[in-house]
Amino acid sequence: MFKLQENGTTPKTEVLAGLTTFLTMVYIVIVNPIILADAGVPFDQVFLATIISAVVGTLWMALFANYPIAIAPGMGLNAYFTYSVVGANEDISYVVAFSAVFVAGIIFVILSLTPFRAKLIEAIPENLKHGITAGIGLFIAFIGLRLTGLIEAHPTNLVQLGDLHSSSALLALAGLAVTLVLMVMNVHGALFIGMIVTALIAYFTGELSFDKGFFAIPHLPEGIIISNPLTAFADVVQYGLYAVVFSFLLVTIFDTTGTMIGVAQQAGLMKGNKMPRAREALLADSVATTIGAMFGTSPTSAYIESSAGVSAGGRTGLTTLTVSILFIAAAFFGPLVSALSGISAITAPALIIVGSLMMGSISHIKWDQLDEAFPAFLIILSMPLTSSIATGIALGFISYPLLKAFKGQWKQVHPLVYIFAVLFFYQLAFLPH
Repeated sequence: MFKLQENGTTPKTEVLAGLTTFLTMVYIVIVNPIILADAGVPFDQVFLATIISAVVGTLWMALFANYPIAIAPGMGLNAYFTYSVVGANEDISYVVAFSAVFVAGIIFVILSLTPFRAKLIEAIPENLKHGITAGIGLFIAFIGLRLTGLIEAHPTNLVQLGDLHSSSALLALAGLAVTLVLMVMNVHGALFIGMIVTALIAYFTGELSFDKGFFAIPHLPEGIIISNPLTAFADVVQYGLYAVVFSFLLVTIFDTTGTMIGVAQQAGLMKGNKMPRAREALLADSVATTIGAMFGTSPTSAYIESSAGVSAGGRTGLTTLTVSILFIAAAFFGPLVSALSGISAITAPALIIVGSLMMGSISHIKWDQLDEAFPAFLIILSMPLTSSIATGIALGFISYPLLKAFKGQWKQVHPLVYIFAVLFFYQLAFLPH
């Protein structure tokens, strides 16, 4: 079924690769509920929704695409959902925001079935793509620093160094140090192991307790949040969430496609410049995003942590089938995850380190060409400073064609970019944001 011989692998190698991938990305079942809790979503709801979306997307990848690429709610998109969509708009509840995610997922499915998605990816300038990735990384790291008190508000300068003597800051610094040491030593699952070590420190210093035990039957306290597609579309229209849907769509498309191609290249699964079974692979993410929104989580994405499993020998869907089974098992550890997520210092190091890894994209930006570099710089700068991924994308898309036009290179810009620039300008100038 998985063509193991054809791909030069064995069942044992694939299962071990699946375990490796799972350990490197399981931090999301702790981090995602923490971030979405700030939007008011109940912990148990997000915890199980995170696992459901991860299982749906990763199983699809295993059974239909036969790739060792795992799917789960994306870092950055969860922060955008919480702080930019729900947190910045008093009128928008998390239920309405999930409607926007659901609509983005449906559009995502349609695009994955048509050639338009490939054309859209080709239309967006490479430097803007790298800027978006780096900007999201900086935003995530900023959130991790803020949640632990390593930085705090300042009346004049907006931010300042926090109280490094506080228990939260000390615990976060300890966790960051441990995790970084593990990562530079190339230990598989370093982020997850770092969390466990930080949790042990918190337990022995009396900051962490397990009053509710470790195991529980998984449940969804609010059931299915988005059950009527027509209501979801109506919410988007009523609240004018077009820019939100577009932002979810844009970031997910670039993030997922870039990750899939990168991991497939690492595994030697690319055929020239083409990715076999690309449609099936892209559908894994879009279907998972749609299903995830119904149960209560932000958009999913292909996980770059899958490269750890590929490094361990994973080449087929048996790797991702293993990941799916392990996520299902994780669903029964809700009380344990709930206790860990109650202390932000346990998960903050993961946010900071993932942010630093995403910042690596700036090395691909053409800094010696101002018309290419400045729009990317504007994206990177504005995302953390405005606490909005959408605003960063908008400023980049508006400035890029303008600079190209004044340089006399307007013909080099794809027509779709001009359309996006006009839409984003209208959104910033005339719509609430």
